[in-house]
Amino acid sequence: MAEQFTSIDESDIVDRLRDAGCVFAEEEAQLLAATARTPTDLARMVDRRVAGLPLEHVLGWASFGGVRIIVEEGVFIPRRRSEFLVQQAIISTPADGVVVDLCCGSGACGVAIAHAVSPVTLHAVDIDPMAIACVRTNLELVDGTAYQGDLYAALPQSLKGCVDVVVASAPYVPTDQIKFLPLEARLYESPTALDGGSDGLDVVRRVVAGAPRWLAPTGHILVETSERQADETAVAVTECGLVATVIQSRDFEATVVIGARGAT
Repeated sequence: MAEQFTSIDESDIVDRLRDAGCVFAEEEAQLLAATARTPTDLARMVDRRVAGLPLEHVLGWASFGGVRIIVEEGVFIPRRRSEFLVQQAIISTPADGVVVDLCCGSGACGVAIAHAVSPVTLHAVDIDPMAIACVRTNLELVDGTAYQGDLYAALPQSLKGCVDVVVASAPYVPTDQIKFLPLEARLYESPTALDGGSDGLDVVRRVVAGAPRWLAPTGHILVETSERQADETAVAVTECGLVATVIQSRDFEATVVIGARGAT
């Protein structure tokens, strides 16, 4: 642990975290100590983690796509599987391109894309005011713009037909499956970031349906979904006049559906 915390019993912190069910107690203890500013701060952070608050909310940040993303309490925590979505989006993002991150949460996907492909013009949208307050801080890293609102309706009309990449990690958990999510997600993340409606694709279909009006002639839309929902998502892409491609990663346990005006 950091030198300023030598008076705190490291093994006690690890034991408390392990007793609370933290599988990676040693690693978490190190992260908490490295982030805390004082011994009092560290003690408070450990108490909050033991009480069940997600580690990223306790730390105030998450590591995602090679970038440290600020994650405030109540805001959706970016998942590692979404790094696969980012990797695929980077392939389709030209330098000086225009990127729109819908259902952006903390803005992690858009920021990671902009960090990897620089410069780009980044626009991030979320309906949750808590998320927008968080994403505005994260966009300072890449000089992007955040909008609070309902998907494309929040964007300036001048972007129509000009967007190179639309990326969306939209909610895709069916409503009746929310109860099976980890307790941390159900208690500490916004329901609007999780609930995808009766079959999980209510928001995804709206994201896909709106894309053709905003995409540039060579633009792409990339949507994260589940393996089980991939075929239905691809149908939605095809029905709006785009060519659909489904890409999966076993390493990330992730599925991405890509839509384009021509072959991808």
